[in-house]
Amino acid sequence: MPAESSGPSEPPQTGSFAAIPKTAGPQPDPVPKNAGPQASVRPDTIVHSGHSGAPAAAPGEGHVGGPPNSGPQFMPPPSVQGPPGEQRIADDEITRPGPPRKPAPLPPRGPAKGGGPKGRAPQFGRPLTTGGVIAWTALSAIVPGAAHLRAGRRKMGYVFLGTFGVVLVAAVVFGIGILGNLGSAVRESTLTAVLIGSATLALAWFALILMSYISLTPDRLPQRGQIISGVVVGALCVGVMAPFAYAANFVNQTQSLFDNFPSDHDGTNPQAVPIKAEDPWNGKKRVNFLLIGGDAAGNRTGVRTDSMQVASVNVQTGNTVLFALPRNLQHVHFSRNSPLNKQFPSGFRAELPNGGLLNEVWQYAEDYPDLGVRGPTALKDAISTTLGLHVDYYAMVDMYGFAALVDAIGGLEINVQTDIKYGGVYGTAGTIKAGKRVLNGEQVLWYGRSRVGSDDFSRMGRQRCVIGALAQQASPDKVLLNFNRIVAAAKRLFRTDIPRPLLEHLVNLGVKVKDAKITSTQFVPPQIWPGSADWDKIKRMVATAIRKSNGTAAPVQAGVTASPSGGSPVASGPSPTPKAAKPTLTPTPNSQATEDQSLAELCGF
Repeated sequence: MPAESSGPSEPPQTGSFAAIPKTAGPQPDPVPKNAGPQASVRPDTIVHSGHSGAPAAAPGEGHVGGPPNSGPQFMPPPSVQGPPGEQRIADDEITRPGPPRKPAPLPPRGPAKGGGPKGRAPQFGRPLTTGGVIAWTALSAIVPGAAHLRAGRRKMGYVFLGTFGVVLVAAVVFGIGILGNLGSAVRESTLTAVLIGSATLALAWFALILMSYISLTPDRLPQRGQIISGVVVGALCVGVMAPFAYAANFVNQTQSLFDNFPSDHDGTNPQAVPIKAEDPWNGKKRVNFLLIGGDAAGNRTGVRTDSMQVASVNVQTGNTVLFALPRNLQHVHFSRNSPLNKQFPSGFRAELPNGGLLNEVWQYAEDYPDLGVRGPTALKDAISTTLGLHVDYYAMVDMYGFAALVDAIGGLEINVQTDIKYGGVYGTAGTIKAGKRVLNGEQVLWYGRSRVGSDDFSRMGRQRCVIGALAQQASPDKVLLNFNRIVAAAKRLFRTDIPRPLLEHLVNLGVKVKDAKITSTQFVPPQIWPGSADWDKIKRMVATAIRKSNGTAAPVQAGVTASPSGGSPVASGPSPTPKAAKPTLTPTPNSQATEDQSLAELCGF
């Protein structure tokens, strides 16, 4: 008898397996994995498909095998409800041999909702192009660490950025210290620090650019992009080292220039006093420098000091008086302790070939070293005795070296008040036209030396205008921009006895002079006749000019006029209100008083 069904009968299904009834909960696999078509199944899953409505086989009576359409048939199991992990594996996946299937890619994850830092999904930037790699690498040269931050290497990027901040703050502090004391820039310790720092930073920036480029993974670029970016970054590596190389070269050139300055005072000067940082001028209120223009042309023997001026500087205010001495001043005297005083007790006499001119003193001492005094010392002693001032230091520049110096700073703007002819006796070489003109080195040389249509005294006036123009126009920016050319012109043709330890203080003094009042006094006819000079009058003129420069000269009262030589006032009638002097056609009119004249008025600055 057929077994009774407890529910409506299910229609027979075709396939290799009979249907598995739906049951609650997970069911064991009907066939183990890799089982073939002959594998046994649970008896309660077998149904007969030979006759319609055939009863189900009893438990334990089912079997497998046999021809198709005969014996028990098996139906594929239906889908079992439940989680995805508990679904049945299809029969064809169990029985079909072949390579394992690749898992489907996971969908991209979005940012986690409501999660903290631990639950936040990583964020990725867009892949960089060739231009992007170059741009981020170049930005790292200005803001170190930028490329590492872009590449996601935050820790390294912050390290570079922090280090750069420290270096930047240190550089600012160093620069403020230099600006507060410009003289400290020429200290040997400062120059050494700049040299070492420049070399270190050059290597550091080179390594920084290279590491920044590598952090951006340029190997992901196409081959053409790798070549282009590599070439550009290589040039950038060299470019970032250029400023530091320039700074190192600047220091080397500066040190080579300073080799012209003695490390200490001239050993031949027994009165030399060591330089004290707290009082470099040894308590002096004024310091006096002898500025010499030497003429050592190839067709002349020795050195002739054709231009001699003493700059007397107030160390507190910077106010300066220039005392111009004629080159043909005759029979100058020497101090009592000078060996030349014993040789010439009545002055540098006329028995010499040219009559004992002032511009011969230097070379005479050089030609006779047995006297025990050299040229610079002899000339300083003669001028000190003449002016009644102690000349502390000298500096000499050859005329042709001075022309090169003018060219190095781009020329000098000079107010040429009359046409200046030069060359030969009649000025056949050329003419410097009147007016405000920028003169090159050769023209400045002719402007200061030409005697065509004039005399030595007019030439002296033009020379002091050249010195005033140089002091006014040789600004720090011009010096820095043309420093190498200036050094090349100066270190070959420059001589001085200014000790190197004094340079720091000399720079600070020069800053004061640049913005201070500069006046000039000349010892020329009709005040002083070079062939028979009144030595006492020269000293009085010097004292008067210094008093006026210090601002301590007595004011002119009604009915009293000051004598041109600075002597005692004399009574006179009521004097009119004094008027400011007007510039004249020539910078050195021999008919006017030549003391205490401003260079701005004399030269038309």
